Amino acid sequence: MDSKEIFQHMEEIEDKMGLTYADIGVLKKKIVLLLEENNRLEMENRQLRGLLQQNGPAPEKEPEPRESTVGEGHDNLARLYNEGFHICNVYYGHLRTEGDCLFCLSFLNK
Repeated sequence: MDSKEIFQHMEEIEDKMGLTYADIGVLKKKIVLLLEENNRLEMENRQLRGLLQQNGPAPEKEPEPRESTVGEGHDNLARLYNEGFHICNVYYGHLRTEGDCLFCLSFLNK
């Protein structure tokens, strides 16, 4: 192997290492996103478990079926929103961490 071939081989290795570092950077970003999502879901889960504990154990026998009134569903959605959850079709069921959601508010005002 002459010096020119050695130099070309070193450049190829260097290029491959650069691509590998770029791949590692992409993987790091994905890991950060996954960890953030995991933390958010853990917080949401804790809050939901707290709400379940506040409401007490579920009744053993099923309540009698009743006809729902017109405003009952709206009231339930308003209660969920006030407890800190999204009710809009964009983020439904997710924990609201950044204050009021314009989508949810416009839905409630319909």
